[in-house]
Amino acid sequence: MKRLTPRQEAREILKTFKEFSKSYNILTNQLNLLQTRHQMMLTLGTLTLTITGFSGPKMAASNILSKYGMIFGIFWVLLSIVAILLSTVNLVWVTQFHGETDEDTLALLIERRNLRTRMFHIQLTMLVIGLTSYVVAVIAYLYLGV
Repeated sequence: MKRLTPRQEAREILKTFKEFSKSYNILTNQLNLLQTRHQMMLTLGTLTLTITGFSGPKMAASNILSKYGMIFGIFWVLLSIVAILLSTVNLVWVTQFHGETDEDTLALLIERRNLRTRMFHIQLTMLVIGLTSYVVAVIAYLYLGV
């Protein structure tokens, strides 16, 4: 399967949906989906940090694996949260994208969507690394205990 360039994708969308407004709405919905997923990741990361505030010190004090697993996990969860916040804090409205033609405008939106998608994958990877380490720390606490 060959991936289309943003310009090719814009051309295909316009050809398929015939109207600029329908094509524009498709890309707007895709950007909204990315925003929703970012919110979900923020919620998951925040819950992890909150739970750590209550039970983290006791788990970290129980054994060396829990201690370093907790430290490593919290570091990566926090790093992912910061990355998400920094990438979503810069508000750029889709109505600010305007090219010479409808195809140019859609290509600009597609480039924005693609950048946000790449950032999402990086942020998700950081969150998964953190959560995995955190879960290993919890398992070590439950298994090895004090």
